[in-house]
Amino acid sequence: MGPDVQHQSLTYTPSEISHHYGPRVHLLSSPLGLSLLAKLGHPLTRQPEVSHLLKMLYDQLFDCVVDTLFPRAYCEVETRMRHWHPEGVYHGEIIDPEVSAVSIGLARAGTYPSHICFEKLNYLLNPDRVRQDHFYIARTSDESGRVTGVTVAGSKIGGPVDGAIVLFPDPMGATGGTLAEAYRHYTERVGGKPRCLVALHLIVTPEYLKHVRTECPDLHVFALRLDRGLSAPEVLQSCPGLLWDREKGLNEHQYIVPGAGGLGEILNNAWC
Repeated sequence: MGPDVQHQSLTYTPSEISHHYGPRVHLLSSPLGLSLLAKLGHPLTRQPEVSHLLKMLYDQLFDCVVDTLFPRAYCEVETRMRHWHPEGVYHGEIIDPEVSAVSIGLARAGTYPSHICFEKLNYLLNPDRVRQDHFYIARTSDESGRVTGVTVAGSKIGGPVDGAIVLFPDPMGATGGTLAEAYRHYTERVGGKPRCLVALHLIVTPEYLKHVRTECPDLHVFALRLDRGLSAPEVLQSCPGLLWDREKGLNEHQYIVPGAGGLGEILNNAWC
């Protein structure tokens, strides 16, 4: 018996909201994701529930990125039924297990999300082709609390990224400063040409998208929610990105509204 045609050329199209931010931006349309994210951002949600919700959300984000961007390979894999039937073999596409992938832990809010992605990558791919790097980066702010930039305190990077899929799992895409600095580091200083670079966010703002579209032209952005809650009512009634210059999702301290309220602090029980 030959292979089944239905498994030979798989297609996958993520469910996304319509927008005008460009083809590399993927704003997922998921009632499940938005439900869990609403619970994550609620004032009464604390540890250990925060970490459990974060894992569920990043499992969903990661799976969507893999199905959308990761290359496939043809395989023939025996199943347990092969013992009784010669037809007990799966013939068809799977994610190519020999692709290289690197997950970047952006301390501090991105440390746990990166671990979630790293762990799943080791199940999905040849572990010899999977790596997790650590990048210590933080916002800088002035006396009024307004963000003025980012500072890099150090890194632990395991080598070049030539041909690798590079993942930046960072929950909040607020200003774009952190992601842009990490993107520059991996495209200009680490060595090698990545296969693709992907940011995985729970929430992004229009300001973030504008920043990374300019500073990170090859970056794919996946997010569960776009927050532009400080925009005028008529802007909120428009298709996202249509009135991009009038959209606003950041307050005077560059925190996201509606947002999730200092997720890095909540994840780490660090209130100082």
